[in-house]
Amino acid sequence: MDRAPAFIYSPALAALSYPTDCPFNISRAKRTRQRILSLGLPCNEVTPTPATQAVLEKFHTPRYLDELQRASAGDLRVEGLHMGLGAPDTPLFHDLWQYAVGAAGASLTAAELILDGKTRAAFTPWGGLHHAMPEKAAGFCYINDVVLACMRLADAGKRVLCLDVDAHHGDGTQAAFYRRNDVMTISLHESGKTLFPWGGFEDELGEGPGLGYNVNIPFPAETYDDAYLLAFDQVASPLLRAYAPDVVVLELGMDALAGDPLTHLRLTNNVFVEILNHLLRLNVPLLVTGGGGYHVENTVRGWTLAWKTLTGDNEHDLSMGMGGVMLESSEWLGGLQDRVLPVSPAQRAVVEPAVRETIAKLKQSVFPLHNLPAN
Repeated sequence: MDRAPAFIYSPALAALSYPTDCPFNISRAKRTRQRILSLGLPCNEVTPTPATQAVLEKFHTPRYLDELQRASAGDLRVEGLHMGLGAPDTPLFHDLWQYAVGAAGASLTAAELILDGKTRAAFTPWGGLHHAMPEKAAGFCYINDVVLACMRLADAGKRVLCLDVDAHHGDGTQAAFYRRNDVMTISLHESGKTLFPWGGFEDELGEGPGLGYNVNIPFPAETYDDAYLLAFDQVASPLLRAYAPDVVVLELGMDALAGDPLTHLRLTNNVFVEILNHLLRLNVPLLVTGGGGYHVENTVRGWTLAWKTLTGDNEHDLSMGMGGVMLESSEWLGGLQDRVLPVSPAQRAVVEPAVRETIAKLKQSVFPLHNLPAN
């Protein structure tokens, strides 16, 4: 890369918090920065600017934003309840508005850096809030920074591909671009049969001009690295090449990792290194956001490893020490890459046929729309 990757970091956001009993823990961003610095990795920090009301209204309705501000100040009305505010997965708290606007601003700042040619890659661990709808909050998400960043890039004339590898389906992002072809969305996630938001199936392909530009790759519970990468290589990779985006937005939630308390996939962070390296070989700008990840230490390690990959740092061999992959342990804080997890015959017998069936369905339904062979 000819311009250093940008790490979007805000001390003001780091001082905020969701409720202590909420699984969504924003300390992950601060801890990721600390891990990056402690390991001596290069870190080109950029301070974001909060999103303005005018920009927020490009996706969210004014009345929703008014209710969100009001609820954040402690005034929850019936209208706010109907908009999803105050539910168990959308708690109300003092820092709500400031964090939502700040996280959106971080992703928009990353988009502006790319549009201005100041970087070829930007990572914001604050964002990835892909469940928020124009007038509804859900899944710890109030403002959809992923949609806003994609819209900003598309409005600038860029052909955008949004790749979402969070364990949860990116339903808010899907809804935003379901009838558009200037932003292609590809979501790899645990099946809606077993996980919120209970959708994101193979037959949700987009409508009108967007037909074939919304692609869902759902996985059964217990999906492991090889099965996941098989679907990525067989479906997502050919579509990436066929669509030929000007920029890729990657929602890099870490809740697909084995051990996450809210999901049921069995991935290691080596999968995300493979995907990042694949995207880097496309030689187009890359905007990476955070997302889910409810095992905090695994998420911090995964994001630190992602940053190491983005920077192309080859000087720090962080797996060779007392732990890491050498001793097949993920407990050593310096060993960023996960050990290889065993796959049982019973696990393989359930997962592999389901994944191959999904691949076949998508090749039949989506590939012809992009002049790709269905076999």
